[in-house]
Formats: sequence, C-alpha cells, structure tokens
Amino acid sequence: MSESDKLAMQLGSGIAAFEGKNFAMAAQALSSLADAGNTEAQYRMAIMAQNGLGMTVNELLAFKYMKSAADSGLAIAQHGLGFMYLEGECVARNSARALEWFKKAAEQGLAGSQTTLAMMYERGDGVEKDPEEAKRWYRLAGFE
Repeated sequence: MSESDKLAMQLGSGIAAFEGKNFAMAAQALSSLADAGNTEAQYRMAIMAQNGLGMTVNELLAFKYMKSAADSGLAIAQHGLGFMYLEGECVARNSARALEWFKKAAEQGLAGSQTTLAMMYERGDGVEKDPEEAKRWYRLAGFE
C-alpha cells in the first residue's frame, strides 16, 4: 500500500469517526493530517477544538486550523471562520473580516454563506445596510 493510500485511509476513517460522533477517535486520526496541511482534517479538528469534542476546548488551535483550511480555499472552513469573526468565538469579533470570509465561501456557491451575507446586508451588520445587495444574495442562495 502506498503512503498516499495510507493517508487517504487515515483521512477516511477520521472523517467517518467524526461523522459518527466518535470524536476522540476522530481527533487521533485527524490531528497528524491536519498538522501536515490536509484541509478536510484541519476543518474537523477546528470544530472539535472549538467545541471540546474528543478533546479539551482549545480556541487557539481551533482558530489556527480553521484559518489554515479557509486560506487553502475550503468553502465550509471560510464559512466557519466567518462565523468565528461574526460571533467573536476563538478570535476578537470583527464583522468586516466576517464579511470577507463569508464572501469567499459565498462566491464558491455555499448557500449558508450567501444567506448570512444577505442577512448582514439586510441588517447593516458589519456593512452598510443595502437592501438590494441583500436581495441579490438571497436570490443566489435560492430564496425568492
């Protein structure tokens, strides 16, 4: 079995453990992959570290992994990082940075980010109120 096959199996079993809510096993399988730069592993490790799933809550680690996965272009991680900034979880609250990350994910077609952007423009949260921009994002998200 090649090294890449072994890593793929490790990732698959880590993701399966995560999805099956066996977080301790998921953390064990995914942590070395996350440290090696695997974005799927980083995203799941960030969720576990942020929420204390299978490990002690570690906001610094959660932010590090989420940011790394987001920087690599993983849309769901960009969405997660946007929420960290929006809610002030694991990082100082910063609506402008949240908006940037939601836009990156929304531009990749992530409906959740498109909806969040629409709500931000609708309410003027971190951005000037813009009902037309809100409608545009709601439309892209499949509403209307």
